[in-house]
Amino acid sequence: MRSNRKIFLALLCVAALTAFVAANIWRQHRAALETQNQSIYPNASAPQFASLVQPISNTDDSLITAHTAVATSTDQISDAVKLNQNARWQANLSWTFGGKNQRGWAIYVPLICQTVGADLLTFGTSRTDFPARLAAWQQEMGVAATGVLDVGTWQRMIAFWQADRLKKRDTPPANEMLTAPVTDFWDLQRPAEERMVERQTYDAYKRMVAAAVADGTLNLRATSDGQLSIGESRLKIVSAYRSRARQEKLRRQSPNSGRAGLAINSPHFTGRALDLYVGGEPVDTKDANRRLQTSTPVYRWLVRNAARFGFRPYFYEPWHWEFVGLPENSINAPITQ
Repeated sequence: MRSNRKIFLALLCVAALTAFVAANIWRQHRAALETQNQSIYPNASAPQFASLVQPISNTDDSLITAHTAVATSTDQISDAVKLNQNARWQANLSWTFGGKNQRGWAIYVPLICQTVGADLLTFGTSRTDFPARLAAWQQEMGVAATGVLDVGTWQRMIAFWQADRLKKRDTPPANEMLTAPVTDFWDLQRPAEERMVERQTYDAYKRMVAAAVADGTLNLRATSDGQLSIGESRLKIVSAYRSRARQEKLRRQSPNSGRAGLAINSPHFTGRALDLYVGGEPVDTKDANRRLQTSTPVYRWLVRNAARFGFRPYFYEPWHWEFVGLPENSINAPITQ
């Protein structure tokens, strides 16, 4: 009897030890799984990285801070997870620009797709080529090629856009400026001293307008010579050259606009920056207005075609375009509808 009892107790000890070891192995495995899942699916309550603050151009209105984390290896992320992560950051990426808190990058989707060469029409669907196109662009830019627009990629993309803008902010000589007709302006009461434009910029603008008018998908009202009619507001100039005194007056009138709203050292000083009417409130930086503007056909046409005429965007303001000069073979480049 005692022998049977000893055997029973021995078996019981072995079973308990086996259960303890198995439970410990399972806990370690589960912890590893949670760590892996956290790297691929970071949630809103996860600890955030310390603020990353980087100057992304030589202008005074171009500091970006972003907070988030994401997987760094393409092998870790399936196509479905890439779509999920891009949707998450599109709506919730937290960053600041010009001293203002920002959330997500949904407003900039047309410009983002154009930059990486992705199809805007299929963006956000299961048929999208966006992750693959983004990964190729990331690799070219020296960013981890995840196919996910995360914090590092967003910083790099803004730096890429900002670097393409006007560098000098000098006012050109008087003989390089002209006073554009009031019919080219959104405000038909705009005084002559506020209608000055640098000559090459104005010529490029007129060629660009003629190309837009010729694109029947925009349904722009036009004159017999292929220019915008007096009753058409889209693509009309809202603002062009500004003197430093006028810029300072506008800043005093908008004390809460911040660096992202009205720069101290504005590209408008050059006469080569044009604010164009693309819809909504002409120059309102509220998110709802900018989101409306970037959804309009004329804005999306500019994103696809303005570079052909020498214009580059200011990503934060959908209405703001700067003439940096004509690219090579620009005259023969096809207009994209």
